[in-house]
Amino acid sequence: MTKESKRQRKQEAKARRAEERRRGERRRQSTRLAFAAVLLLGLGYGGYWAYGRITARVTWQEFPSLGNAHISSPSVPHIPYNSDPPTSGPHTSYLAKWGIHDRPVPKEEQVHNLEDGGVIIQYNCPDGCPELVEKLKAVAQRYDRLILAPYPGMDKRIVLTAWRRLDKFDEFDEQRIVRFIDAHIGIDHHPR
Repeated sequence: MTKESKRQRKQEAKARRAEERRRGERRRQSTRLAFAAVLLLGLGYGGYWAYGRITARVTWQEFPSLGNAHISSPSVPHIPYNSDPPTSGPHTSYLAKWGIHDRPVPKEEQVHNLEDGGVIIQYNCPDGCPELVEKLKAVAQRYDRLILAPYPGMDKRIVLTAWRRLDKFDEFDEQRIVRFIDAHIGIDHHPR
């Protein structure tokens, strides 16, 4: 083997190592760029989500608390509620059954469910509204701590209640209903 061929092999080996280093650097640079792109997309999505949550229109009313006093039955006289349906105040020591009801739930039972972190969807359909009820059932069935029941005599067709919160409207709006439920369900309101 001549000096010239040794030198040529060394130069080729050196060139291969340099090329491998360049390829490795390009791979690392591509990986860094991909990571940065994913990070930027994640931050962008997170910012968009947060902006949507912050700017979401709050449609419900808030009422002062009337306390958590227990009464023995719905027929026991008590202070009047400050909202209709009630959102806090005197209530029975027992809960109304969670789920879908075909008859109105006594106000004094509703309040205990609200205290325990429940949400109640009620509807008023004097002329019948089977389509609305089916839509409301479809939403209600997704949640455990929720009651769906009729509530005759309301001034609106749909009312959502949670502890100290109430939202009333006439037309079915699934996004509005879900936003209310997600904001209030599962929050315990027993006195500490």
